[in-house]
Amino acid sequence: MMGDNRKANRVRFDHRHAVSIIGIDGTWRRSCILLDASASGAKLEVEGSIVPLKAREFFLVLSSTGLAFRRCELIWIDGAHIGVQFVTGSAKGKTSAEKPLVGSQ
Repeated sequence: MMGDNRKANRVRFDHRHAVSIIGIDGTWRRSCILLDASASGAKLEVEGSIVPLKAREFFLVLSSTGLAFRRCELIWIDGAHIGVQFVTGSAKGKTSAEKPLVGSQ
């Protein structure tokens, strides 16, 4: 296992997966590449300015139709790379995201 602090197993992708992040209020959008993902979060490479990422929460749009998306909380920024945690349910904070998935190891 790599020396990371993720609680959920991550999946790295061999091909570039183009996704977008969009402000909660819809006023900004950035193209990204999905580098890896887990049940609880993802690592993205942001194209262009990361200035809008001062927003703590935004949507990660996984499909070109906009039908597959997750609400995210910004966890870290390292150059053009960002780490996000998926916000689950209506609960604020990290308690719901830290609950283990049924059948996970």
